[in-house]
Amino acid sequence: MKRHVVMLFMTMAFISAFGQDRVYDETINPFTQIDQAVKQAKEADKFVVCQLGGNWCRWCIMFAKFIREDADIDKVVNENFVYIHVNFKSRKDELSQKVSRRLAGAGRFGFPVLVILNTDGSVLHIQNSSYLEEGEGYSKEKVLEFFQQWTPAAVRGE
Repeated sequence: MKRHVVMLFMTMAFISAFGQDRVYDETINPFTQIDQAVKQAKEADKFVVCQLGGNWCRWCIMFAKFIREDADIDKVVNENFVYIHVNFKSRKDELSQKVSRRLAGAGRFGFPVLVILNTDGSVLHIQNSSYLEEGEGYSKEKVLEFFQQWTPAAVRGE
């Protein structure tokens, strides 16, 4: 009985810690999501950032929160990108594998992985997010530099 109570509290703590910060919509078709983002990016002269991962990934949730809460990073992202969270269920899931192939095999880098798409939907860059880490989180300098280097103006050499 004591063991069941401990498991219940652990489950409740997990739901409390991660359930409130769900950033991936697990109900949307990821191909539709990507196509809509590309269309929106083309109309706004922006690129698309696909953050491939899932609500099951604490580093994915942490990254989403990190860029949203830092005013400098949030500004660069909002001015230059259509940012979407593309759900990746598992390596065994057929749809997830198709999405990863659509994004040039990005799932091979671990999660989260960031994929920059241009206005025609072609992959410009895949970023392994572990290179943006610092300690038990992310480096503001590394993340900001990454986004600044992949803005449409930077890629065009402006």
